[in-house]
Amino acid sequence: MFGPRKSVQYVSAEYHALLARHRIVCSMSCKGNCWDNSIMERFWQRQYANHDEALRDISQYIVSFYNCARWHSTLDYLSPAAFEAKLAKKETI
Repeated sequence: MFGPRKSVQYVSAEYHALLARHRIVCSMSCKGNCWDNSIMERFWQRQYANHDEALRDISQYIVSFYNCARWHSTLDYLSPAAFEAKLAKKETI
């Protein structure tokens, strides 16, 4: 899939300068690792008719999958919604 030659684009100075111009913070787990962007590639590969269509699709992904279905290792392999529900039960007065 991605070899060292392809992943270098994510750590290049030109790439980081482009991100900085648009006030985007790059998130990567280690040098040359492009896998952190794999979820976003779902949206990069789709052509939206307009901003509203993109906003609806991305919002639906976050609400339906990312927050409710996708497990996070840092949350004891719970979804963010399940983790917050568990936390809320612990903190009741």
